[in-house]
Amino acid sequence: MSDIQTTNYPSTAKVLVRSENMSRTALGIAHAYLLIYPNSTVESLNKAFPKEEFGQGSDLFLGPNERKAYVEAHKNDEKSLRTNYFFEEKNAMLKLKDGSEVAVLQMWSSDKFPKLVEWAKRYDIYVAEFAKGAKGKMGFFELEYLNNWKPVVIEKVVEKKHIPWWVWLLGIILLAIIIFLLMRSCNKEPETVIVRDTVTQTEQVVVEVHDTLYVQQLAEIEDNFNAAEFQKGNSDLSRDAEFVLHDLAKLMNQYPELRLRIEGHTSAEGDANFNQKLSEARAQAAVTFLVEHEGIDANRLEAEGFGSSKLKNADDPMAPENRRTEFEII
Repeated sequence: MSDIQTTNYPSTAKVLVRSENMSRTALGIAHAYLLIYPNSTVESLNKAFPKEEFGQGSDLFLGPNERKAYVEAHKNDEKSLRTNYFFEEKNAMLKLKDGSEVAVLQMWSSDKFPKLVEWAKRYDIYVAEFAKGAKGKMGFFELEYLNNWKPVVIEKVVEKKHIPWWVWLLGIILLAIIIFLLMRSCNKEPETVIVRDTVTQTEQVVVEVHDTLYVQQLAEIEDNFNAAEFQKGNSDLSRDAEFVLHDLAKLMNQYPELRLRIEGHTSAEGDANFNQKLSEARAQAAVTFLVEHEGIDANRLEAEGFGSSKLKNADDPMAPENRRTEFEII
């Protein structure tokens, strides 16, 4: 396993997978990915690890419906059910945010496995070298967090208790009041939305709207978009950025007058001229995605790069959160 990195993990590394065989390592990689991207679906998991790249002939992940179909198709082949996917073993199934369970492929050959290990690095997941003499063991997997990274804690859903009738009545009354106030607000003059530039401490009137929900949606999308980081020296959009751009496109379709400038940024590492071109490429990548994948009119979008001139974390110019894109209403 000379292709597996054992030391000197990069500063962007988040999770190290330790295991004793290939199938358990693949399972550990899947669990690590879900920790990093807790909002993943079966579709996004299979998109992140496409079967075409690993030559296994089957999706790496089976959701409840796909799992049911697979079991039905192999009901007369117990060996395939037992060896191809992790189905019944405790803690082997992935649990998605919506509570559904996903089965992970466990059939790996020695010629395909190194590519999976290399592929996982693009998601900041690294694999430790197998312990000597561990090959072929049933084994286990362990996850070690690197560079002080911690997974997002998803709150557990608490079972609801019986709610008294008067609480329901109070809720209905409050809902009626809210509907009344919203109906009144629809007849008011449009509200002026002010955006404050945190760098120059100036205010700018950017758009007049009367839809409060619009302002809330835009702010939430902006926060998520600004938080989506790029790999070092790379302008490829992350999966998180693509998800946010999809939400942004839906809002732009809902409000045809909305025009945006996409701004690209880099950390302070490396040559300034390279960083400027890289920031422009990051901004253009977001614009291209909105135009080609979401059908947004290119005339409603602009792309501009700022290099490392507007650091998000000025205390740490090399920090990964400085590698980002942002947008402004124009």
